[in-house]
Amino acid sequence: QVQLVESGGGLVQAGGSLRLSCAAAGIMFRINAMGWHRQAPGKQRELVATTTSGGVTNYADSVKGRFTISRDNAKNTVYLQMNSLKPEDTAVYYCNAGILGLGSYSDYWGQGTQVTVSS
Repeated sequence: QVQLVESGGGLVQAGGSLRLSCAAAGIMFRINAMGWHRQAPGKQRELVATTTSGGVTNYADSVKGRFTISRDNAKNTVYLQMNSLKPEDTAVYYCNAGILGLGSYSDYWGQGTQVTVSS
């Protein structure tokens, strides 16, 4: 059984920073792309950033220049460094990863971590 465990959310003032972490645990043979999505109240879940196993990154326009996604393949962990946070960044943040586990390849999601940015 593969699990993604997130940490690092919280409450921060506008202009502040937070760092999210997401560690994959379980029996895994390969992790492909990893990423972060977010969902604000009353809105659809949206892509924030992704990174391939080779380190190629992609960002939503709304976070370019402020957020940085990175991964540590040795630790099966993906990070999201969020700087210059804005109230509109308030959302539940979810990590996801494409993982080849025992016998199958699946898309896994974390449980979500709340990020609240006060003005």
